[in-house]
Amino acid sequence: MRRAVVLGGSIAGLMAARVLSDHAEEVLIIERDPSEVDVGPRPGVPQGSQVHALLPAGQAQLERWFPGFAKEAFQAGAPLPTGGTGKVFLNGVLRTAPMSRPQVPGLITTRPFLEALVRKRTLAIGNITMVPGRADGLVFDGNRVAATRYVPDGGTEPVTVTTDLVVDAMGRSSRLGDWLDNSGWTRPPMRRMPIKLNYATALYKRDEQVSDAWVAVAQTTPGDGRVARIGGINSVENDQWIMLVAGYDNDRPTRDVEDFTNRCREHFPKAFRDIAEHGQRIGDVATYHQADSRRRDFHELDRLPAGLVAAGDSVASFNPIYGQGMTSAALHASCLSAYLRSDPALHEPARAYFDRVRVIVDAAWQISTFADLDLPHVDGPYPRGYRLIRWFTDLLFRASMTDGVINDRLARVTTMLDHPTALARPSTLWRAVRLRFLPWTSGSLPG
Repeated sequence: MRRAVVLGGSIAGLMAARVLSDHAEEVLIIERDPSEVDVGPRPGVPQGSQVHALLPAGQAQLERWFPGFAKEAFQAGAPLPTGGTGKVFLNGVLRTAPMSRPQVPGLITTRPFLEALVRKRTLAIGNITMVPGRADGLVFDGNRVAATRYVPDGGTEPVTVTTDLVVDAMGRSSRLGDWLDNSGWTRPPMRRMPIKLNYATALYKRDEQVSDAWVAVAQTTPGDGRVARIGGINSVENDQWIMLVAGYDNDRPTRDVEDFTNRCREHFPKAFRDIAEHGQRIGDVATYHQADSRRRDFHELDRLPAGLVAAGDSVASFNPIYGQGMTSAALHASCLSAYLRSDPALHEPARAYFDRVRVIVDAAWQISTFADLDLPHVDGPYPRGYRLIRWFTDLLFRASMTDGVINDRLARVTTMLDHPTALARPSTLWRAVRLRFLPWTSGSLPG
């Protein structure tokens, strides 16, 4: 290709640009936020101040496309685990199942820190340029996208740039559907699941005299008088904790410090209380609301213009509690690489790309929406075989609380290293059944 254009400079756009740099003479990233933003969340990322998780699969992709990325992150201040371990609480009960140690230390940082490093590595590539401006539309030539329009930062009139391929990385509020519809194409069908998630997050100075917490996740599932809530603690760069409390529907954490502290005290384990009550808070409490999970099913379109793909939240945006967003974006970039390395005909629709992305989206959607269907305010849509799959999932989660083998297998799926179908192996099902109904045999089960 002579030129490729990426609309949006978040993780999805940056990763797409890195892949395109191997296939195009020139790659332009059009991003409305300034590229010099290195501290604090960008205005274009409303949830940027909240807790973010880079799953192991996402870290592997970053290391693939930017060799030495983890080492650079640690040198820049990302916390290197020093014996601290993660703790998971389910309905107040600590998960005791041992987990195998990861082969490489995990990156635990804030979103702005991680994104700044990805942006730095991406823009260091000679044929990639970031242009400040707002994406304004597409120009079609017959059955393909021939150019894109953008309004430069500080300007009022759009500029037209010819291109061989456009990547929509504008996020969950992408206007691509409107552009297609206005030009005689069909917008991709959208599926939504209302989750009504409410976040509140605060930063604290990390102090082992206050708590020895490294990473902690506490989840309360609905039922038996319980209200669905999730809390999380991450040790991040600059010797800080980032801590969140989250509720659903009408359970809304606020920016009020007393409300935040009371929630930590009343609903979560001791580490949350200790940090909220005795930790040195940095800045204000930040809140965020996400009404739904959504996906745009490009693979269902009968007509699709050539020279166009979409990545990241522009394709699918999940319940952020499960930390799938940045990792999905990184995996979409590798789907783009596989597509481009197959020597595709760029004058034809990129269906092979969207077929690959569908595998990623289906897996992440299944993991998150099956759990969200348990929420009392969520009323479908229920997939075929929901009751059986729910029974099997509950069985696995119960077994994972105490059994290291199942805990590892489940973790590989929830961290997107393995596809959910990996859990359907007969050996896994049989092990979970024996642990549930014949618990005294657990010590004799082989790994």
